[in-house]
Amino acid sequence: MRTLLFTFLAVLLCGVSILGQEKPLSQAEYVKMLYELPKNPGGKGDIVVALRRRGIEFALNDGVRSLTRSKSANDDELKRALEEADRRRQNPGGAKLPVAAELNTLLENTTKNTIEAAGDMPDFVVKQQIQRSVAYAGTGNFRNQDKLIVAVSYRSSGEENYKLLSINGIPQNVAEARGSYEQAGGTSSTGEFVTMLATIFKPESKTRFEAVDTDVVLGRRTVAFDFVVDRDRAKQIITSVGVSADSVVTGIKGRIWIDRSDARVLKIESEATDIPPTFPVRSARRSIEYDWVKIEDGRYLLPSLSDVRLIATGKPKDYETRNVIRFKNYQKYGSEVRILDDDIKPDPEPTPIKP
Repeated sequence: MRTLLFTFLAVLLCGVSILGQEKPLSQAEYVKMLYELPKNPGGKGDIVVALRRRGIEFALNDGVRSLTRSKSANDDELKRALEEADRRRQNPGGAKLPVAAELNTLLENTTKNTIEAAGDMPDFVVKQQIQRSVAYAGTGNFRNQDKLIVAVSYRSSGEENYKLLSINGIPQNVAEARGSYEQAGGTSSTGEFVTMLATIFKPESKTRFEAVDTDVVLGRRTVAFDFVVDRDRAKQIITSVGVSADSVVTGIKGRIWIDRSDARVLKIESEATDIPPTFPVRSARRSIEYDWVKIEDGRYLLPSLSDVRLIATGKPKDYETRNVIRFKNYQKYGSEVRILDDDIKPDPEPTPIKP
């Protein structure tokens, strides 16, 4: 039996106790803040803080959602903070965070379960459907570029091998698997299966957690924690491939959603930190959603959807790439990955953001 050592994970509850002490935002006040946002993009953080600290007194409707998308360039954090505020308005009691002792126990159990699950991961293969798109940075108006089908082989040792099967339905003559699918050009990503979770929860990362909200994911009651891992411990690598390849090491911050019953992570949103200002990639974000899948006789929590976004310097404007990755047909290692009609059909164009 393998022995695991765990460090105590401190939960920061700063600001939780003052929720509701200030008057909630009125719709007029919130709309005014949105209209000021295009002139002062840095004000987005102030709106998010106000939504989380004060909440809202108005019923959220499609008109307010649409205005939020257009004035914030479809900012995910602001949209999520607005939805969180509406949930608290509708169900103040159900949205309350557990007490500190329960939160600490939840984090300790999640750490234990995550590390054990990483060690018990089976060998498997899975098919990735990757729809890649691009937009001018900050507009949210993505246009499809191509769709890739990639076969991924995962070994319990942590080794991931990627084989590019097709681009826009055209089979690729790739003789052997590689450590990524970068032979397709453009943006690629790896590490969705174990690396991200391991980085967050391994004791040597000394991750800082803050409980921020309750939520429902996959029909399960969850607690959302913000997290930060410093660069010298996260050691996340971002590579810019252009005229010459260049790499930087970054830290990470973000949010995780933990199932309150099973103490397992159901969703991660992460963002690279400490990117040098001279590096061509200005921003790197990724979200991963997990679901239970069956491989042979076992049941495992594995990625079902990932959304990877990079902002890079460009002329005449900076641009943003987006890879939406769907994980299909988990099977035992050695199984053949087949391309089906649904694999090569391009996804619908993302809905443009109205000015």
